[in-house]
Amino acid sequence: MRRKISLLLIIPIILAICGCGRKAQRAESRVADNTLRIYTYDSFVTWGLAAETIGQFEKKYDCTVYIETVGDAGNIVNRLIMERSNPQADVIIGIDNTMMSRILAERVLSPYRSDNLRYVPDELHFDSSYHLTPYDYGFFAFVYDSYAIDNPPSTFGNIQDGIWKNRIVISDPRTSSPGLGLLLWTIAAFGENGYIHFWRSVKNNILTVASSWDEAYSMFLAGEAQIVLSYSTSPAFHIEVEGVNRYKAFIPQEGAFMQIEGAGIVRNTPNIELAEKFIDFILTTDFQRHIPTTQWMYPVNKRVPLPASFNEIPVPERTLNDEIDLAGINARTLERWLMRWIEVMIN
Repeated sequence: MRRKISLLLIIPIILAICGCGRKAQRAESRVADNTLRIYTYDSFVTWGLAAETIGQFEKKYDCTVYIETVGDAGNIVNRLIMERSNPQADVIIGIDNTMMSRILAERVLSPYRSDNLRYVPDELHFDSSYHLTPYDYGFFAFVYDSYAIDNPPSTFGNIQDGIWKNRIVISDPRTSSPGLGLLLWTIAAFGENGYIHFWRSVKNNILTVASSWDEAYSMFLAGEAQIVLSYSTSPAFHIEVEGVNRYKAFIPQEGAFMQIEGAGIVRNTPNIELAEKFIDFILTTDFQRHIPTTQWMYPVNKRVPLPASFNEIPVPERTLNDEIDLAGINARTLERWLMRWIEVMIN
């Protein structure tokens, strides 16, 4: 249902990026044409959103769209950096609010404020500079197996209780967007001086820190753990596709943490007009109506109805995003937070 995210904090990844950069420098310079080239994460294609929407855009504007999946959101940023002087993409899809500060600092996107943002509530306009346009959002949550658990935790405090020893699986914040989201969530809930105490207390309850959401969720479905970090909308997938109401989600009472995903126009693209039309398009109902049953996230366009399965998922009473300045997080701050987490959870 979701995709992985790279934080680019280790040398082997940086070396791999450099190789990609040499390849990009040899690419021929592009000129304006009637094609749109998109970099995105894998699940945009594999889970069906591309198949449901791209053909409509091509037909409407008599153009050709080329999609290149580059793994995860971190890889998208890497490619743009390496191709800075000779961009090979026109649009990127899949940079969320936890990565916003990094990509804006690199100055590889062009600002564009679509008129169709009038259909999007102000609180979802997560980039005030409009280099990134929101297209979906969701809330991190813990999903549990109701066949194995009668009384799930209801607070972060409950999660630390010894009754849950070795029953929880999460994903690594160094390699996974839900993992990073959980780390930032706990910082928002407990502050920079308090979040590490939560992790010390919960460590024994964590069966595994998986490298990705996919790995963690597969372990959960296999019965290796009874609670997994995921999204509040995850049970909707099981209800809608499998007809199964076994899996439930809970959001700790302290407050939820919202993930907002965005798309942007690559700086110096020769196809700026077509790129702007695509940003307009992703906010229309023709695009947005497919998000709930392909991305399993909420559409940002409030005119889009939700499937009945979304009535079965929890709705947070409050969010904690305002407790942390996502736009102001720099690489040094994030590395410090991660290193403290590693000291507790990995070492």
